[in-house]
Amino acid sequence: MDLARLWTICAANGIVLEPHQLKALERYARELTYWNQRVNLVSRKDIEYLYERHLLHALAALKYVSIPQKARCVDIGTGGGLPGIPLAIARPDIHMLLVEAVAKKARLVALFAAHTGLAHLQVKRARIEELSADPTYQHAFDFAFARAVAPLVTLLQWSQPLLKPSGALVAYKGGDIEEELRTAYAAFPQLNVTIHTIQLHGAPWFEQNHKRILVCRLSSSA
Repeated sequence: MDLARLWTICAANGIVLEPHQLKALERYARELTYWNQRVNLVSRKDIEYLYERHLLHALAALKYVSIPQKARCVDIGTGGGLPGIPLAIARPDIHMLLVEAVAKKARLVALFAAHTGLAHLQVKRARIEELSADPTYQHAFDFAFARAVAPLVTLLQWSQPLLKPSGALVAYKGGDIEEELRTAYAAFPQLNVTIHTIQLHGAPWFEQNHKRILVCRLSSSA
């Protein structure tokens, strides 16, 4: 998949990207590919599928999650900047904090973020447990995003102190999630999860590989 194909698929699925946003995504993809040879930011076995399996995957949330204007968002364990950087490029109005515990990765993500020119895209090197315990960040976010980070119950434990009462965890998951869901419901009986199977016109890979987006709220904050 190339940039033109990414734009076509996004447009077919209601995800509107302007030319300058496409250029920002292209630059991010180029830098991520270059640095991934030196630091393991994303899986090297599918770096050749970066546009589809990483950028488009990140952007897929915009089809299923209604994010209000100027929402405050946090990307838990962003790794190489996913899903936070593509989401911030596509939605420059939102405030996005990228959190990464590994110093080497955090420095590179800060570089990628700076090159987008987005004032509301910031990076913090910290363990998410530390962030959750910091009063500055407690109940500060409308959405917490997490992709390929931890089991659902762990993500809920990390994100709940960070989310506003009406906030939601958006977790990217694949494969069999039944056990994860059972464990999460047992730990959080008030949990409400909306499961979206990713179905993108022009990109059957997501449905074929059982990729899903889980929008998780506690019933007391629904």
